[in-house]
Amino acid sequence: FPLRVIGKVVNTRGEKVPEARVDFWHADHAGLYDLQGYRFRSKLALPESAEYTVETILPGHYPDRPAQHIHYLISAPGHRTLITQAYFATDPYFDGDPDRNYAKRGIVSHRELVRPVKLFEQGTPRAEITFDICLEKL
Repeated sequence: FPLRVIGKVVNTRGEKVPEARVDFWHADHAGLYDLQGYRFRSKLALPESAEYTVETILPGHYPDRPAQHIHYLISAPGHRTLITQAYFATDPYFDGDPDRNYAKRGIVSHRELVRPVKLFEQGTPRAEITFDICLEKL
């Protein structure tokens, strides 16, 4: 299912971090990673706005980490590197209630990582999440 991921990178004071680099990767619809090529991966050097948009697909489930997710590695000069994941509130893994079930089996450490999913039906159906990132200064 097509997915648009949008967001921005800010510091702990809410200021844009325009020199940020965002590495982004996830499994395909069947829960498999492309280990030979570069499918479902992206490396972004953010513009002055510190905003990003990625067009991809909704990742599938796989046995070791059953909740659908996207991996992130974010870095910027003068800031701590952050490795994190974004999860999807519509994922059946959360049994319809991510507020109560986000910590099920210790997969998701913080509720904020489970993002609401907007569904758009006009034209080509797609989903969309917003995942803003906050980096600590060194």
